[in-house]
Amino acid sequence: MPRRRRSPPFAVRRSRIHGRGVFATRRIRSGRSLIAYEGQILTEEEADARYDDEADDPHTLLFHVEGDRYIDASVGGNDARFINHSCDPNCESVVVDGAVVIRAIRNIQPGAELTYDYALEIEANPSRVRRALYACLCGAARCRGTMLEEVRRRAPRRRRRGPG
Repeated sequence: MPRRRRSPPFAVRRSRIHGRGVFATRRIRSGRSLIAYEGQILTEEEADARYDDEADDPHTLLFHVEGDRYIDASVGGNDARFINHSCDPNCESVVVDGAVVIRAIRNIQPGAELTYDYALEIEANPSRVRRALYACLCGAARCRGTMLEEVRRRAPRRRRRGPG
């Protein structure tokens, strides 16, 4: 008898952080890969042509994978596009075989919202008004107050572009 495939351990619903979010429907163990970030693959040139880098919209569905490769979840995206930012995340984004995968970095209880640090990048020396567009609403005890990247790191990260 074929083995029945279990549904994912999460569901999309309204979030207190922002719009829709992704919530655990059962216990998720640390280290579990949850979902690949899917969408249309673009080069940097194609992403630049599609999105105005100076737009005042902090929502993004464009994820920089590596080199000249981006994933635009606004075209062919899946539930991963609804995972919100947090300064105290319970997940992380990692590149596995050229794909971005969201993975739990600690045990997550049913009902908890899945989050990861977006570490968004924008132009150098943005104005105070521009930085304010990226205010963080995660509510974490040690919230840094912004979704913007603080320190350079090698993990894949979403890039501020396009509607969200």
